[in-house]
Amino acid sequence: MESQRQIIERLRAAFQSGVTAPLQFRLTQLKSLLSLLEDNEPQILEALQKDLAKPKFEAVLSEIDMVVNDLCYTINSLPTWIQPSYVGKNLATKLDDCFVRREPLGVVLIIGAWNYPLQLILAPLIGAIAAGNCAILKPSEISRATERLLAQLIPKYLSQECFAVICGGAEETKSLLENRFDHIFYTGSQAVARSILQAAAVHLTPVTLELGGKCPCLIYGRLDMLAAAKRLVWSKFFNAGQSCVAPDYVLCTPEMREELLPAIAKALSIFYGSQPKQSEDFSRIVTDRHWDRLMALLGKTQGRVVMGGEGSKEDKYFAPTVVVDLDGSDALMQEEIFGPIMPILTIESLEQGITFINQREKPLALYVFSDESQVVNMVLERTSSGGFCSNDGIVHMTLPGLPFGGVGECIIECHGMSPRFNKAVLTTRITC
Repeated sequence: MESQRQIIERLRAAFQSGVTAPLQFRLTQLKSLLSLLEDNEPQILEALQKDLAKPKFEAVLSEIDMVVNDLCYTINSLPTWIQPSYVGKNLATKLDDCFVRREPLGVVLIIGAWNYPLQLILAPLIGAIAAGNCAILKPSEISRATERLLAQLIPKYLSQECFAVICGGAEETKSLLENRFDHIFYTGSQAVARSILQAAAVHLTPVTLELGGKCPCLIYGRLDMLAAAKRLVWSKFFNAGQSCVAPDYVLCTPEMREELLPAIAKALSIFYGSQPKQSEDFSRIVTDRHWDRLMALLGKTQGRVVMGGEGSKEDKYFAPTVVVDLDGSDALMQEEIFGPIMPILTIESLEQGITFINQREKPLALYVFSDESQVVNMVLERTSSGGFCSNDGIVHMTLPGLPFGGVGECIIECHGMSPRFNKAVLTTRITC
């Protein structure tokens, strides 16, 4: 059995041989990855069911279709992307060819997350393959069934010279990070991200970190409240709230809250029935430890639980929960919830809501529900976030053409490129 160092050296030798450089090789590997998804959908769904009890619709949409969409977009676009970009000339270079050439970095490390254990490791892999890199995949050990499946399938479908899967826990990851890579892509917590940055600094390795955060949802002005509640409930409780871009908390006026609460209750009944625990459309918390964290967090709140609040540790069920009568100092507002708990805080004005958002870390996503365009535009212009979505939730993630990024504690990108930041914006009407 090869050691980590031997695997890295094997991949580096493959990269230096130039095997990954030709367009045809890259397209072949991308198409093989597409075949992996198409040929093994039942096994993938079974693994996701074991890890998170993911409903089939959620699993297909977020873990398979989104990756297939990215693959098709990349396969169709890659012949254009690899072309040099010619730049303007001055007098001294008038007779020269002046262009930007895109070159692969080398051997990259991709460390996946447990909440979307397939998508969050294959999506970065698509970019690595398209750019002509070799890659080592480190799936999350928490999602064990998906980890095992990836370890079986990747060597079967992709070049074993250029791609490898390394399994294991924190110790294996720590050991892996002692090696030199040409880029590291990590999705997960801020605490682990800091240790990854420290390890990467030893080799001056460029790093991309996707870290999440508390994503606000502001509801204000004229709108169809039931339609808004349906979209809010779907995006909040998708994957049992275990999404980095899920609405973390809601801001609205006291008057709107009185209208919102019965609309949320109706939406929950429509989606999950009167007994969400019995619903096949509601996921489970990934481990006992994460279930305990959520229950402890709920126990610390000074707010009032008006829906849900119960759970079953035996099957890691945590009910869709709504909490009111709390403020920004509450325990639920001190960290990313990452679970099916929805705090609703009240504001007296749109100005107060914008101020509340701006006083906190810049979010990975920000949601606004309002049929008043001036409300949407005001929030868009006066806040900063990785993504902005009006009158819908999390759907901006489905578009390959929209950038996925952020600033501050939600996403940090350190790769020696221009420190330019692009915000993904999706706006729609609540009535559509």
